[in-house]
Amino acid sequence: MRIVAVIPARYHSTRLPGKPLLEIAGKAMILHVLDRARQVQGLDAVLVATDDERIARVVRESGGEVCMTSADCASGSDRLQEVAKKHSADVYINIQGDEPLLDPKAIEALLTCMRGQDSPAVATLAYALPKAEEHRVRDPNLVKVVCDDKGRALYFSRSPIPYVRDEGTECTYYVHIGVYAYRREALERFGSLPPAPLEQVEKLEQLRLLQAGLSIQVLQTEAFGPGVDTAEDLALVRQIMAGQTLPPSLDQRLSQIKLIITDVDGVLTDGGLYYSAEGECLKRFNARDGLGCVLAQKKGLRLAVLSGRDCQALRTRLKDLGITIFRLGRLEKAQALREIFAESACEPSQAIFLGDDLTDLPAFAACALGACVADAHQDVRQAADLVLASRGGQGALRELLERVLASQGQRLA
Repeated sequence: MRIVAVIPARYHSTRLPGKPLLEIAGKAMILHVLDRARQVQGLDAVLVATDDERIARVVRESGGEVCMTSADCASGSDRLQEVAKKHSADVYINIQGDEPLLDPKAIEALLTCMRGQDSPAVATLAYALPKAEEHRVRDPNLVKVVCDDKGRALYFSRSPIPYVRDEGTECTYYVHIGVYAYRREALERFGSLPPAPLEQVEKLEQLRLLQAGLSIQVLQTEAFGPGVDTAEDLALVRQIMAGQTLPPSLDQRLSQIKLIITDVDGVLTDGGLYYSAEGECLKRFNARDGLGCVLAQKKGLRLAVLSGRDCQALRTRLKDLGITIFRLGRLEKAQALREIFAESACEPSQAIFLGDDLTDLPAFAACALGACVADAHQDVRQAADLVLASRGGQGALRELLERVLASQGQRLA
């Protein structure tokens, strides 16, 4: 059986133009991927497939083999088909050109699968998303997969799948790694199929196969990477490959949080102010935030409220939630925060502040971390360590509580 690995590489990238040639630890990224692929035991050849002569020149100068393809290829698998017309093989392995930290052992697992009895027509990789990272399940750049009892893919999606309807239900999410092994016949079948509706909606090429009724075997492996999709990814990979000590991740920093301090208007509420005929200030709170506060305090998190306004409606709400640490009607927040730290017996390094407007910026600076709602002021979003998906008054505090607990290996329920 002849097995060929193909690394599709295109120069034009919306977020990182010239991505394959970006320098990492002294050489182009595509060469790091090529080096990793060459370490895979059992391959008969490793090729770089590109339509760009600049990429081809760099690969050839390093002693690598290049297959030139057309500029019209819409996906890596389309580029793979063009390679198959020029290089005969029984199995083709599609390796992403932006994975400089590729694990050769994961590719070897695919090779073993394709050589076995009753081997599949197509196989790919996935890993179980750690509990501490489950907040990432909503990230559309993180493709999720669900499988049947035999490990065959049922569906791939940018949305969270499966959807957990009942809170507290245990669920493991699997993240797809975009490496594929195709038998020659399956690759030819892929090329004969028109783009599928599901593929066009999700922008996921593998859905073309599923919608046509072809099976994709999913092998579970360990996560590797990160891949390079953004400038932030590139900076992180450069640090890793340079052997530098990496700064703690956001999840690592969240895992140290013991105290959550929140603003009120625009965070616990939608920012609207309602006055009765008697001049009483009324506020609309979110029930999900309320239950989250009660459950989080049972898990050991301390909660405090700091607001520039004071009214009876707010005091009643805090009493209902069992929040006893608060400073209300305090526009100057520095001293109020010092008082909260003292009363809660927590250090600033253990605190995160949740806000939405410019007056919250000093509180960000006084705490270890700053978080904001999705509809916060632009300057606040830029200053925040964490921008939530929820808008003010729509469960933002609940989202933050779940995120902090997840970083500590806990769940609300």
